[in-house]
Amino acid sequence: MASIWSHDPLLRARQARGKKGFLYLPSRDFRRTRRPPSTYPPIRFTISRRPTTVSRPKLTRFLQQSSADWIIYDFAPYWLPPIAAKLGISRAFFNAVNAWFLAFLGPSTALIDGSDPRTKLEDYTVTPNWVPFPCNLAHRYYEIKWIAENVQNITADVLDTYRLGSAIIGCDILATRDCHEYEPNWLRLLQDLNKRPVVPVGLMPPSVQDSMEETNDTWLSIRGWLHGQNKGSVVYVALGSELAPSQETLTELALGLELSGVPFFWALRNPPGSSESDSVQLPDGFKERTKGCGVVWTSWVPQLKILAHDSVGCFLTHCGWSSIIEGLQFGHPLVMLPFMVEQGLNARIFEKNQVGIEIPRDERDGSLRRNSVAESLSLVMSEDKGRIYQDKAREMKTIFGDKVRHDRKLLLPKLELGMSCRVLHSPYSYSCQDEVWLAGVVVFCPMVAVAEKLDFGDEPSAASEDAFVFASVESPE
Repeated sequence: MASIWSHDPLLRARQARGKKGFLYLPSRDFRRTRRPPSTYPPIRFTISRRPTTVSRPKLTRFLQQSSADWIIYDFAPYWLPPIAAKLGISRAFFNAVNAWFLAFLGPSTALIDGSDPRTKLEDYTVTPNWVPFPCNLAHRYYEIKWIAENVQNITADVLDTYRLGSAIIGCDILATRDCHEYEPNWLRLLQDLNKRPVVPVGLMPPSVQDSMEETNDTWLSIRGWLHGQNKGSVVYVALGSELAPSQETLTELALGLELSGVPFFWALRNPPGSSESDSVQLPDGFKERTKGCGVVWTSWVPQLKILAHDSVGCFLTHCGWSSIIEGLQFGHPLVMLPFMVEQGLNARIFEKNQVGIEIPRDERDGSLRRNSVAESLSLVMSEDKGRIYQDKAREMKTIFGDKVRHDRKLLLPKLELGMSCRVLHSPYSYSCQDEVWLAGVVVFCPMVAVAEKLDFGDEPSAASEDAFVFASVESPE
């Protein structure tokens, strides 16, 4: 699934099973970067122009012809549930992040009618009053200010909050990338807020074997450097590919890494679509001074393979949900530097649980200081003072890294054409329905742009040559 926040979790699951009977509507993501061909899933993506209102009847005809039983979608095609409902197709909304993020936003009705009582930025810096249990879930002031100033709708003149609220209201079940073994209170609250069954479909931890080929020159070079480091001594630094830190932030981060004296591997890339003039620069002489102690890699890296290497002992992360899952599946404590959307909320949750620490920043403007970076790294990597974080992270490995457990939870690979199977079961007695039956053809519709009907053979890579392609089902406004 080419979803902005998900690191392709659904598509990865689909690829892993190679099941028949799936209709997949892939996402159009202009920010996707060039990667080794072996890392792409076996789905042929087709780019189409922005649709017009004629797309709606085309989509209706497509759904009628497909005889779909279920349609699984995310927030972008908010207009899709009423169409599916009229055709008698059951609807599952998929949340690619986590339950506490949606719960922090509040009831879906408030996202549509504007009844959210929070009217000032400061209102988002405290825990919402609808959270009935003690917690520290709130934005820093600089985080919510950034969100207010920078998060724009990427598809049309419809607010993303309205899309999200409409998408949830129109679903029969709300599937979320969570598990009841970690922070289950948020699953219960999310269900209470939205009056919909909430189904945790697992964390979808990726497989290292699928990340790239063993013989790839990039990995061989990186692995050679990692092999030369002591076990558990390296900090892996990666801040995602959606947002470039400011020059000031990058400078302080670099100098903090240098000041800490800890060996580091830094995956540093400009966001896709950024120009040369937008790129930020490392401090003068930084690479020379840290040569032998650190590596700055400015192209794509096999993150999973790096995190799986036994020389890595800590993950300095921007706190994207997928990155957190990838780090904790290998039991690495987190040093957290969140920037946007749900990342700050994730940092609050994991710091509260002592899985890592958040690098202190100025509460108002978010400015970073090199001493804070160095002190945070030294603390987490310390054999003595950092033991609590290291031990907690290792505990998390038993949850986040248990692929067998999460594969059992995952509903999507279990949906096969012509087979009825009980694939969704709520672990909570308060569920509005104890189980949901899914059968037949399932249509995936995540941030859709075009659709292809794929007939996979016995091998996942064997996509049919007569793939059925129809007009984009992006928002018809």
